[in-house]
Amino acid sequence: MEMEKLTFITGGVRSGKSAFAENLAIKHASRMNRNLHYIACGIPFDREMQERIKRHQLDRKQSGFFWTTWEQPTKLRDIAHQFSKQDIILLDCVTTLLNNYLFQERINSADAILQYVIEDIMMLSAQAGEIIIVSNEVLEDMPYDDALTLKYQSILGRVHQQVIAKAGIAILVEGGIPIWKKGRLE
Repeated sequence: MEMEKLTFITGGVRSGKSAFAENLAIKHASRMNRNLHYIACGIPFDREMQERIKRHQLDRKQSGFFWTTWEQPTKLRDIAHQFSKQDIILLDCVTTLLNNYLFQERINSADAILQYVIEDIMMLSAQAGEIIIVSNEVLEDMPYDDALTLKYQSILGRVHQQVIAKAGIAILVEGGIPIWKKGRLE
């Protein structure tokens, strides 16, 4: 996999990371005349998530660019064949994807979840011209005493490390401000 094809963007809740990722995808699609795709892993299980999904949909609609949206909570590999080198994929987000494998698919093995998430990302990346991955930074908190939360933090940390190792660019967004951790945009 070509490293420059993969961009990893993380940040805290409401940090502006999704808006930054969407603007970056639009910029690249405009410059290279590529198609925009949004893979939404969120499941509207409560009012807050429903409102968050609606806000993201409205942001994309108001962007002035056409986005093809894929509602895919797990098994992203099942849609990977739909993409080509003319496509830019924005995957939002890894933490939700991990949650869905853990709680919706009820996969208990940390190694199996890690493998599913990494395989999903790598299969998408192999097909698309570029993939921008959004995740949440929940690893700065102190480790919790709760076994499930510790397991979640451990899996997410391992996912982040593996994705960043394969990424050409890694960015932390804080308060809407991007902080480059790896690589640079052209």
